[in-house]
Amino acid sequence: MSSIFVWWIGEEEVDHELMEHVRLHLAAAFGRPVFLWDSPERPRHAYDEKRKQYRTTPILGWLGEAGPGAGKVLGVTDADLFIPILTYVFGEAQLGGGAAVVSLKRLLDPAGGRAQLVERLAKEAVHEVGHAFGLVHCGHEHCVMSRSPAVREVDAKGVDLCGECRGHLEELAGGA
Repeated sequence: MSSIFVWWIGEEEVDHELMEHVRLHLAAAFGRPVFLWDSPERPRHAYDEKRKQYRTTPILGWLGEAGPGAGKVLGVTDADLFIPILTYVFGEAQLGGGAAVVSLKRLLDPAGGRAQLVERLAKEAVHEVGHAFGLVHCGHEHCVMSRSPAVREVDAKGVDLCGECRGHLEELAGGA
């Protein structure tokens, strides 16, 4: 059974309560050991000066190389993330791979407060780690694996996998 590691890779001080919340949600969603990982290293090479954002692809590669070396690793950052074809992304993962990343940047709404941020981060963390386990976007709007291009879709979906995605995860994890 592969473990999941959660690694704060933001520039601000780590929010231990927030990271613990993510850890607990991942453990509940995937039924695997989840550990908080800590290192002073950061993927600064992924910064795009022109866009003033971090590109996710180099971050994912870096997480795989610099991370704990086993299981899945989720990087959590306060940096704004992008992929070249989109203005921004909440996160990205290597489909069926070892690394995923999520950002707080676009999930934070000062009017929504901390509780909203915590809930949104938990959903996106489970979503991206789900991709790392091989799950694809789900057509059930309340499933955590449903596509969420904007925060309204993040808010509309639940934090849990639907029955169909849970069954698919069990099939995929059969060999893990």
